[in-house]
Amino acid sequence: MKKVLKGIAASDGIAIAKAYRLVDPDLSFSKQTITDVDGEVQKMQDAMDASKAELEIIKSKAKETLGEEEAEVFEAHITILSDPEMIGAINKEISDQKVNGEQALTDVTDQYISMFEAMTDNAYMQERAGDVRDVRKRVLSHLLGVELPNPALINRPVIVVSHDLTPSDTAQLDRKYVKGFITDIGGRTSHSAIMSRTLEIPAVVGSGDATKTINEDDVVIVNGLDGEALVDPTDEEIAKYEKKEQDYLKQKDEWEKLKTAETLSKDGVHHTIAANIGTPQDIQAVLDNGAEGIGLFRSEFLYMNSAELPTEDEQFEAYKSAVSKLDNKPVVVRTMDVGGDKKLPYLPLPAEMNPFMGYRAIRISLDRDDIFRTQLRALLRASNFGNLWIMFPMIATLDEFRAAKAIYNEERQKLIDAGQKVGDIKLGIMIEIPAAAVLADQFAKEVDFMSIGTNDLIGYSMAADRTNERVSYLYQPYNPAILRLIKHVVDSAHKEGKVAAMCGEMAGDQIAVPLLLGMGLDEFSMSATSILKTRSLFKELDSKKAAKLVEKALQAQTNDEVKNMVEEAMDSLK
Repeated sequence: MKKVLKGIAASDGIAIAKAYRLVDPDLSFSKQTITDVDGEVQKMQDAMDASKAELEIIKSKAKETLGEEEAEVFEAHITILSDPEMIGAINKEISDQKVNGEQALTDVTDQYISMFEAMTDNAYMQERAGDVRDVRKRVLSHLLGVELPNPALINRPVIVVSHDLTPSDTAQLDRKYVKGFITDIGGRTSHSAIMSRTLEIPAVVGSGDATKTINEDDVVIVNGLDGEALVDPTDEEIAKYEKKEQDYLKQKDEWEKLKTAETLSKDGVHHTIAANIGTPQDIQAVLDNGAEGIGLFRSEFLYMNSAELPTEDEQFEAYKSAVSKLDNKPVVVRTMDVGGDKKLPYLPLPAEMNPFMGYRAIRISLDRDDIFRTQLRALLRASNFGNLWIMFPMIATLDEFRAAKAIYNEERQKLIDAGQKVGDIKLGIMIEIPAAAVLADQFAKEVDFMSIGTNDLIGYSMAADRTNERVSYLYQPYNPAILRLIKHVVDSAHKEGKVAAMCGEMAGDQIAVPLLLGMGLDEFSMSATSILKTRSLFKELDSKKAAKLVEKALQAQTNDEVKNMVEEAMDSLK
């Protein structure tokens, strides 16, 4: 029987395939007394052998998609499964205590986990506790005869169904097989949504109960254009959506003609449309979609896709690769923005009541300046190979920017003194904290550019966690309060002759674009897949009419009032 799930359209397109549930199974068990010790030991060995074989496949796929270094994580897991001391202890537990393998495995690995976690003076060894947990989960799944889902093992066309997708989950998705996905939670600015656009995978997020409604191998249509999914559709409905997909692909072909065009409004005003990326592997999509630069290189993915802190040379190669391929177009690299929901297993962070407002981003960089200086040196060296700009995230005060700039200047001078050439780098900040937005007129006197990170700016301004479904209604990009903050930042930058950019998801929002055009925003940076669609919209809009619309919108009272105002005025703006 057909079911229709409503959610949020996170990434354009239509996808039709069978469901693959990326949901952790129930691995609970009860302690049992066994009589066939040899049989239980053999069962344990079979589970370990199956786990190792599985990890070899995952490791091989990780090498292809993530690189050698990331694949070493899985080699470490294989090594744990080959540890004779641990295997011997498990077998001894089965033999001496006459307990089932699941219980023996848990008892022994608990001891290892406790031992590693107690090594508070050795961060590397503490990290091994997490490896042991992962290995135990995999072996348990084989002992219990339960399939443990893993996106790296997908080898057929599927629609991924999950409660949510982490950055590491999405990093392993192979576009050859993953045709689309649907999640229970999330919004257009969630990491899963952002990554779906980067990967050009149709997606619907925030459906509420996809994991409860969709079974393994159900046929699912993901409609990323309208934010809905159909489960067990009829043949007629499949045909209807296949036609809709073809119509969308024809529209994409029309947009493709704008790949080499300038981004001009109807009245000839030029604006820059740039792309947001996570790794150098995303560069091809940037070039394929005609971006005029990279407005946000999320450098934290270099840290998240590594088993340890990336070295200066490793970072240098990544930044060099990006800037050298952009033909001297600007590449804005955001320094490491970890913390909040972006954690590094090898860099333990303190437990906090509210990590999104805690120890993260520039706060970590200024506190751990050894990590910060390594990144800055890599960026400075890479600046010789293209047009590289540096942007500091989560800046709240002028003192923070000045401290970051001072460290940058020290490392720059050290390289120059050592005979190293460095490029002419522009230094800027992300405006994502309301205090910085309000003080933009003062920041504009000292920075080279400001880029508005609307995802967090909206969340902090509305005191609403964008990942919390209960308050998601407060994610209001068109709220007059937000528009006034943005207008103040743009005006402040222009008063000092500086660039005003935006790298939040709002930059590619088709309702927001006319308002941002009317405010005079210089650069719109977005997912690469949104560029040509947005460039097409620019061609239809008159900037002077858009400016008059902004005047009205700033006097509105609610988010919906502004949204309706733009939708009603769209024809008159052309």
